[in-house]
Amino acid sequence: MVREQYTTTTEGTSIERPENKYVYKIGIYGWRKRCLYLFVLLLLIILLVNFGLTIWILKVMWFSPTGMGHLSVTNDGLRLEGESEFLFPLYVKEIRSRVDSSLLLQSTQNVTVNARNSEGNVTGRLKVGPKMVEVQSQQFQIKSKEGKPLFTVDEEEAVVGTGRLRVTGPEGAIFEHSVETPLVRADPFQELRLQSPTRSLSMDAPKGVHIKAHAGKIEALSQMDITFHSSDGMLVLDAETVCLPKLAQGTQGPASSSQRLYEICVCPDGKLYLSVAGVDTTCHENSHICL
Repeated sequence: MVREQYTTTTEGTSIERPENKYVYKIGIYGWRKRCLYLFVLLLLIILLVNFGLTIWILKVMWFSPTGMGHLSVTNDGLRLEGESEFLFPLYVKEIRSRVDSSLLLQSTQNVTVNARNSEGNVTGRLKVGPKMVEVQSQQFQIKSKEGKPLFTVDEEEAVVGTGRLRVTGPEGAIFEHSVETPLVRADPFQELRLQSPTRSLSMDAPKGVHIKAHAGKIEALSQMDITFHSSDGMLVLDAETVCLPKLAQGTQGPASSSQRLYEICVCPDGKLYLSVAGVDTTCHENSHICL
């Protein structure tokens, strides 16, 4: 241990103080001091560089009290001017363009809009791809500007709410199953054709089927038979002239009339044929046609 000696003197006496054998120096000296100054200088340089980079970033990114560059913060949310590119999903409540411009969503692959519930499950999806537009939802509906449903599709049915459904394709419309409609009509001065290339065509209505041609004719062509059947009523041909040009004709006998008059005969199976009219009926003479 170091023991310090203290000597007390009075005035008028001269006593030499003993020489201190141990001297204590307070502070940092030598290479430690130089390292400390170098470290402080390095920190100062780093601080100035960071401050300069901060000022540069603020200037390049256009930071301002209201936002950053073209992105500004308003009371209604965020307002973005110009074009923007999002590299990751964007979660927003509403996307709205300016009043004087349109809203454009563009992607090199596809644009997908998802609607999720509170549990995070997707309840609706709109996907616009390079070859197809896909909508996944419980119901798809198109409305007019007045809010009237124009087109509605769900798992049960597809409803067209317009007053008229117009098909302009050259091949018309193809239905794989039945079609229920109160009216089928062609455009003015255009033909209307109902055709089934490989199967049968059936038109059913509980109160009747009406086929009208106001300014033209109606043709029914068939490769096989055409059958008109009425279970409780009768078949009425109401016209000024009824022509059957290709009815089978019986042979003309020697005593037949020269006035080219014929009578229509009916076979037991309902087949019609012509027989040259005479004084009496001549159907029995040509009944071999029924065989």
